[in-house]
Formats: sequence, structure tokens, C-alpha cells
Amino acid sequence: MDFNVKKLASDAGVFFTRAVQFTEEKLGQAEKTELDAHLENLITRADGTKNWTEKILRQTEVLLQPNPSARIEEFIYDKLDKKLPSRGTNAELLGQYMLEAANEFGPGTPYGSTLITVGEYQKRLGSAERELLHTSATTFLTPLRNFLEGDWRTISKERRLLENRRLDLDICKARLKKAKQAEAKAAAAPDFQETRPRNYVLSASASAVRAEHELRVAQTEFDRQAEVTRLLLEGISSTHLNHLRCLHDFAEAQATYYAQCHHYMQDLQRELNRCANSVSAPLSSAAVCPDPVSSAFLSGPPSPGATVSSSSQRPSTLTMEQSQLPVTGTRKAKVLYDYDAHDASELSLLADELITVYTVPGMDPDWLVGERGNEKGKVPVTYLELLS
Repeated sequence: MDFNVKKLASDAGVFFTRAVQFTEEKLGQAEKTELDAHLENLITRADGTKNWTEKILRQTEVLLQPNPSARIEEFIYDKLDKKLPSRGTNAELLGQYMLEAANEFGPGTPYGSTLITVGEYQKRLGSAERELLHTSATTFLTPLRNFLEGDWRTISKERRLLENRRLDLDICKARLKKAKQAEAKAAAAPDFQETRPRNYVLSASASAVRAEHELRVAQTEFDRQAEVTRLLLEGISSTHLNHLRCLHDFAEAQATYYAQCHHYMQDLQRELNRCANSVSAPLSSAAVCPDPVSSAFLSGPPSPGATVSSSSQRPSTLTMEQSQLPVTGTRKAKVLYDYDAHDASELSLLADELITVYTVPGMDPDWLVGERGNEKGKVPVTYLELLS
């Protein structure tokens, strides 16, 4: 190990001198060289960029990963430069639990089959969330971290070097000022022995010349460092443009994610409505809308020789043309999405078409009766925009 005592002593002396200069400036006992206004504005702008980037980065991490323990784990793995173990999202975990519960309760039961349906869509939502996390980390979080851990560290290093150059410059200015005062005092009234007054004056003059030389060198180094720092700070404009592109990518990733979630939930609603109709239709038809042949039995016995088919004794779904219930709330509606009818009681829809809709007493609130010309059938409310 090369241990240079002289260099260590020199560095310690420089550090001590700078510390004295800095303290005297804070106490108002020494003059301080001010930076030009343009450079000061660049520094202020850079500080604001750094502070807000840190806040945006932290809050985005909280938004994407609300669990603080998971964020700490990701931070540790990132610092150790190790790959984070694969971990499912909360929605994926919920979906898996639903599927396991359905297997235990019986996938053929209404509850079990519904658990399977909802669980599958929860897993799809979790997959979409995983894609959002990956895209956001790649296109938004990583560039912000790269700025804070790369460009900003370089800027901070050069700014500290500029501050040291400024302190050195002010120290040289103070030395020159003292040397000039000593030179003037020696020339005016040298209080030395009569045999050496000239040597005293020459010594004071030499000290002033040396101080002037040191000041010129310090000024040159300060100007050079100020230019380097200025160029780095002006690069903040490029950083803003880069972060602007990243912000657009982040917003696009969010829009894609929420659009996928909306699409999945619309599909899930259709699946649940279909399952509910398939389960409740036979019961509701028998209870609310009895078969015409069954009504004949209620009004009186059948005529002699009349026969009743076996199919008439089974519950059946009543078509819209057979319904005689009063109509309420007739109004126009715009179709938002295409819809294919699942049975004869429903009406197929085409996106952007206008239909007439109304409801009847006792009807499922998630459905309306739709009419288009001579066609009539049930339509899901979620596919419509009701017009005034």
C-alpha cells in the first residue's frame, strides 16, 4: 500500500482551508463568489427535477405494488442484482382459490360452476395486471431510476467539484487581498531594521505576485468547471423529453390494462347472466307464465276425448309474443356492443343501432324488452345506452 504522507497532509490542509472559508462565508465574515443567474436557474431547475422524479417514482411504485413488504423484497433483490422469484398477483391467487373451491363443492353444482367461471376471469384480470406491472417497470420506472442513479449522480459530483473550485477561488481572493494590504503597509511604513527595509518590501511584493498567479489559476479552473456543470445541467431538458415519452408509454399501458379489465368484466357479466337465465328460466316460466294448456286445466276440466301431450306438462320459456303483461317506461336506446341471442326469447343486437326498450313487472332488472321493427326479445342492459 502506497502511503504518501505529504499528499495526505496536503489534502488535509486543503480541506481545512476550505472548511474555514465555508464557515466564514456562512457567518458573513468572508466574501463569496456568486454564480451567474443562468447557472443558478439551471441548478434550481435540476434540483426540482430530481425532487419530483423521486416523488413520482416512489408513488408509482406504491400504486403498482401497494404491499410495502413486497417493495422491500424487490429493492433488496435489485441491489443484490438477483432475479426476483416469480410471484402471482392477488387476482391470480383469488382465481386459483375459487377453482380449488369449485372442485371441492362440485363443478356440476350452480355454485361450483359459477366459481369456475368467476375464477377463470379473475386469473385473466391477474394476467393483465402482471403485464401492466412488467410494461410499467420497463418503460417508466426504469428510466426514472436510471436518471436518479446515473445522470443525477454525475451532475451532483460535478456540482460538488464546482463548489470546491469556488471555495478555492475565494480563498485565493482573500490571500491576494491580504498580500496587497501587506505590500502597501511595507511600502508606506516598514517597521524593520534599517539595514533590511528593501528586502521586506520585496518579500511583500513577491507574496502579492504569487497570490495573483494563484488567483489566475483558480479562476481558470473555476470557469472550466462552471462550463462543464452548465453543459450537464442543460441536459436536463433532454431528460424532460425522455421522461415525457416514458409518461406517454405509462399512460398507454394503463389504458390497455383498464380496457382489458372492462372487456373481461363485460364478458363475465354475460356469462353470469346466461347462467342465471338458464337456471331461473324454467322456474320463472312455470310460476309466472304458465303454459296455455296448463291454464286450461285451471279454468275447468278438459272436454271429453281431449288429450294432453307430455311436452305440455314440462315448464317452458315463454316467448315475448306470448307475454300479456303491461308495458312500462318505453324509450329509445343505443346499442354499445354486438350481442348474439342465446335462445328464442332474446334479441340479437348490432353495435350503434337504435332500438325501443321497455320493461314489464317482475322482469329481471339486468334485462329489458327490446323491439326492432317486427322483432322483439330480451336484451341485456349492460349492452345499451338509454336515451332520453
